[in-house]
Amino acid sequence: MNRRDFFKKAITSGIAAGSFLAFPKANRFWSTPSNASSLPYDLVAVRGGEPDTMFDAAINALGGIGTFVPRGSRVLVKPNIGWDVPPERAGNTHPALVGAIIAQCLDAGASKVSVFDHTCDNWRRCYKNSGIDAAVKKAGGEMISGDSQGYYKTVTVPSGLRLKEAEVHQALLDADVFINVPILKHHSSTMLTIGMKNLMGVVWDRWFWHRNDLHQCIADFSSFRKPDLTVVDAYNVMKRNGPRGVGVNDVVSMKAQVVSRDPVAADAAATKLFGMEPGDIRHIKIASQMNLGQMNLKHLAINRIKL
Repeated sequence: MNRRDFFKKAITSGIAAGSFLAFPKANRFWSTPSNASSLPYDLVAVRGGEPDTMFDAAINALGGIGTFVPRGSRVLVKPNIGWDVPPERAGNTHPALVGAIIAQCLDAGASKVSVFDHTCDNWRRCYKNSGIDAAVKKAGGEMISGDSQGYYKTVTVPSGLRLKEAEVHQALLDADVFINVPILKHHSSTMLTIGMKNLMGVVWDRWFWHRNDLHQCIADFSSFRKPDLTVVDAYNVMKRNGPRGVGVNDVVSMKAQVVSRDPVAADAAATKLFGMEPGDIRHIKIASQMNLGQMNLKHLAINRIKL
């Protein structure tokens, strides 16, 4: 039995089930996105495995990667690759998770899978020392640069209150499928950085956001294009001194993952993983008020899996 077949059997037979995060159960689905009723769950929370095996379990519980990635589609996978630090520092998304997502997309028939981030440190060093460059190439994906303003195109943000326009990387504008793969960690400006804040890595001028109500800008941009899937990496979690961290003493091992089509729900669940409440993070609350997703986990059908 291969790894993927094992998880399919484990989930359907119940041997992988276990209590996780104490999320309340619900028997109805959140109504956004429009095809949510076709999914077996609104959100899957997994713990106790390696990044790739947890993703296998979660995506199988949601019907498989083909539910999100049509054959022939162009896929953009957007991890956090902002910092020139190794994986054990938990400043960036775990490379094993990024590689697993790319491999599954290509197995599903994606024509191309691209990966990039507008990094904070030197982009070449971030790509290499995060381990993500090697993982992407091994899986058959393509790393592209986000380091030149020429790659970005100005777009309007129709629902934005403070952020009315932004320069967005062409790779996102060209993508048929957008998978956001943030890491859960502490952040000095927003308390936490998870999925919606990770979208700052697809725009050129991030400093405008910092000068003009950062939380509102994060929520505003989340209305521009919702990811088709948000996969929150909580394998190793930076609990303090974020977003870059000081050393491995800032990091705790959680071996967890949250996967959802609803970006607000994914951030809300990850916030609880961190030990906080979704309402404590202002951009999550704003995004919920803007009807961009559901932050009240009581209204979600959640599958909790323990490996």
